[in-house]
Amino acid sequence: MPSPEQPIEDLHAFMTSDISRTPTGPRRHIVWLVPVLWTLALGLWGLSRQDSVWRDEAATWQVARRSSGEIWDMLGNVDAVHGLYYLLMHGLFGLFGPGTTTLRLPSVLAVAAAAACVAVTGRRLAGFWAGLGGGLALGLLPAVQFYLQEGRPYALVAAGAGLSTLLLVSLLSAPDGRRARTRWTGYALAVLVCALLNWLSLLILPAHAATLWWARAGRGVWLRWTAYGACAVAGALPLVLFSRSQSDQVSWIPPLTWHMMIGPAILLAVGGVCALADRPRAGRLSATAVGLPLLAVPQLGLIGISLVQPLFLDRYVLFSMLGLALLIGAGLGAAVRALRPRSPRAAVLLVPGVVGVAVVALLPVELGKRAPASRVDDVLSVAGEVARLGRPGDAVLFVPAARRDTALVSPGAFAGLVDVALERSPVDSATLKGEEADPARIRAALLGQRRVLLVTDAAQVAKPSGAARDAAKAAVLAQRFRAVEDRQVRGRRVTVYERR
Repeated sequence: MPSPEQPIEDLHAFMTSDISRTPTGPRRHIVWLVPVLWTLALGLWGLSRQDSVWRDEAATWQVARRSSGEIWDMLGNVDAVHGLYYLLMHGLFGLFGPGTTTLRLPSVLAVAAAAACVAVTGRRLAGFWAGLGGGLALGLLPAVQFYLQEGRPYALVAAGAGLSTLLLVSLLSAPDGRRARTRWTGYALAVLVCALLNWLSLLILPAHAATLWWARAGRGVWLRWTAYGACAVAGALPLVLFSRSQSDQVSWIPPLTWHMMIGPAILLAVGGVCALADRPRAGRLSATAVGLPLLAVPQLGLIGISLVQPLFLDRYVLFSMLGLALLIGAGLGAAVRALRPRSPRAAVLLVPGVVGVAVVALLPVELGKRAPASRVDDVLSVAGEVARLGRPGDAVLFVPAARRDTALVSPGAFAGLVDVALERSPVDSATLKGEEADPARIRAALLGQRRVLLVTDAAQVAKPSGAARDAAKAAVLAQRFRAVEDRQVRGRRVTVYERR
């Protein structure tokens, strides 16, 4: 008669095997399917964020609703770095219509795909539990939680980074396999597409070079990696060079400070501890050899670039979180192996238990990322206030001009209102926010109005504009109008002015 321990031991034996063998049967699918379903559940949970859309997502929304020709014209003036993403979202909006689900679901699917890549990579390098643990961990990382439900391209870059890393691992494991050329081509295409979505993702190439060096790859592998990597760089180079002419778009990013490096230091410390558990050894292709460079090189590379030009934003290297997830999985796999001889039951339950504890511990973070307050503002809620307060024939002003995004996302809420400062619309001017008239014309237009709605930032997030046009708007409102109603909602503000 089997002992009570036997089912647990059988389950553990089923889920662990010699990691040098290709997994077969259910194990081959469980290791990635569970993380995919888990990440999808996390992503679909609270996807609409209470029907809120913040300013970065509003850019995606309003550009995606333009025609492909209008998008192409705009890219010549602004946001060329996001061109491929805008065209993709244009197609999806055309198929499924604009909405928060269409806006954010691509990111959810992309992170789920990235989790699958982490799981399969971890399984190949460190065993079943390392793959499963890493795949489940990815969606729980706070940075990933934020961009998991974001209508921007960073999650898609992470998916491409996961695919290119998985292909590289497969090529290092079997460099002369029958499908090596196809995999190298897929590797170059994945790197290229990531670069076209965000060219800072090219930092993955030095990370992969560190992996090749660590694993002591042969000369043939180095030559092929250099050739295919160079093709990817060459394909992205025109975008890199052209987007440099639009560098004023990132002029708002503050210079690098010591406190900005606290986050990367913590990530590297966590990854380093997990790497030690994996017992790294030079000359061996391991989770550490892949995960640690993938985590460290993009983070340190972005810090180095930011010493020349401030660009330090965590979203630009979100894909480095795949390295951290891979290392966490390796650490969990090492813990399972250490615990198995003493307690097979506890070994089987370790990864699910740790994930469960992490979910509970991170619950405030998980809830916070799904609340409108997790973003600096909400263009939809302020549009609702405008619709409630506005009257046909009222004038509307935006300070700064970029706050016109709320009218571009919700044009129905502004029906009957007159945008008195606007000279050329965003579409006609091939820009994101349109072109406003000179200060004298704005002043003259305002003096002919009886009622004005001012849409601006809420007091707690507002920053001085410094633009002469905005100064003219403020001066006329202060001299000739009086505020009769004021509403602040989710980072935006609507003030109704009437003529004195």
